[in-house]
Amino acid sequence: MAARESLAALQARTGQELGVSEWIAVTQEKIDGFAEITGDRDWLHNDPERCAKESPFDRKTIAQGHFLLSNMSHIGESLMPDPGPEVAYALNYGYDRVRFIRPVLVGSRMRGRLVLKEVRAKGENRYLVESEVTLETEGSDAPHVAARWLFLVQLS
Repeated sequence: MAARESLAALQARTGQELGVSEWIAVTQEKIDGFAEITGDRDWLHNDPERCAKESPFDRKTIAQGHFLLSNMSHIGESLMPDPGPEVAYALNYGYDRVRFIRPVLVGSRMRGRLVLKEVRAKGENRYLVESEVTLETEGSDAPHVAARWLFLVQLS
C-alpha cells in the first residue's frame, strides 16, 4: 500500500495520477493457472501449439480478460494511499466501465496506472472513490485495458 494519506488529502488530488505499479510478468503458467481456477480454457489462452499455427495475435497465446482484471487488486493495493485510522473500511465497489482494448500476449510485462477521478459523499461518513485504471505493456504506447474502478469508503 502507498503512503498514508487522509481522505481530504486524497480528495485534493482529484484529477491526478496516483501512481504506476511495478511490472507484472504475464506467463503461460499464470494464464494456465487462471484457466484452472475459472474454467476459462479457450485455445487462444491455453494452447500454445495451436496458437503458434493459428493465432491472429502474433502466433502467441493471450491472457484472459478476467485474468487482467484480477491483477487490478494487486495494482490497487500498491497504489491507493493508506487512509489510516480515519477509515473503518474500504470496499471494492466494482467497475462502471471496463474495456479490453487490445490483447495482452504471453511473455509480456504489464503494469497499471491509476488516476483519481472523483471522491464524493455517499451517505453519512461514507464516500465513493472513483478512479481510472489502465493496463499497459512494456514497449507499447497504448493501453490494453481501461476501467472506471469504484471503492466505497466508510469513515470511523
